[in-house]
Amino acid sequence: MHADQLFLLPEPQQSDDNTWLFENLVIPADWGQGRTAFGGITAGLVFQAIGSQVETGRLLRSFTTNFVGPLTLDAPFSVQVSRLREGKNVSQLTGQIIQHDRVCVFCQACFGQARKSKIRVENTEQHQLEAPAKANFIPQIPKVTPRFLRHFELSVDKGGLPFTWKKDSVYEGFMRFKEAPEVITDAHVITLIDAWPPTLLQMMKLPAPASTVSWNIEFIHPHHEVSPDAWFAYKAHTRQAADGYGHTEATIWNSHGDVIALSRQTVAVFD
Repeated sequence: MHADQLFLLPEPQQSDDNTWLFENLVIPADWGQGRTAFGGITAGLVFQAIGSQVETGRLLRSFTTNFVGPLTLDAPFSVQVSRLREGKNVSQLTGQIIQHDRVCVFCQACFGQARKSKIRVENTEQHQLEAPAKANFIPQIPKVTPRFLRHFELSVDKGGLPFTWKKDSVYEGFMRFKEAPEVITDAHVITLIDAWPPTLLQMMKLPAPASTVSWNIEFIHPHHEVSPDAWFAYKAHTRQAADGYGHTEATIWNSHGDVIALSRQTVAVFD
């Protein structure tokens, strides 16, 4: 099932002025990652629910996700959205996936409308990567490759395959959807960024569990439109890792060379 289909949400039930419930949602098995649903698609879906309740003209500025517990595939769940506050310029909302009476994913989003300001600092960070002609990452290997990867194309310029005992803890390259969506939205960008493996997996000698605990993305909104089949550049590095946890940072560029997002993750590894 394409991400566009998953992002088509039913009409929510509204319990009060600030709470909405989207019920009977299901993520199919082809979006699986081990024993749970792929984190990028769950975060993207929660964002889609949150964004449907935000005043028009307010852009996503930051999005934080905590992966609380596994989300069972091919089983119904609900997304509950709550508006914490809607001020003159900024809206703050939360969204959570609830399955079997347990919270599986919890997100908080901040939206803000553009305002006139004399303060302006341009982000001039650039990458020197050359856009690829085709993907070059992990092929689909039954019972080895995570199922969700069939929906993406990754091209790696720097960094290795997971569990290959590399000394590096960085990834550099490009990403896009294998089947282009109708239009690239913030929900698609959230989903796409998480397609990359954690930087630490390539340092592990043997397959072992690893999972993102918390994830924060800060969004920048350049004025260039992006083609749905365009490549997005990605650079991620590990800031620190010890005691079974790693902290990574990533920068994402669109096909025009604009920085569009800054991503930070806390990853737990069980090597």
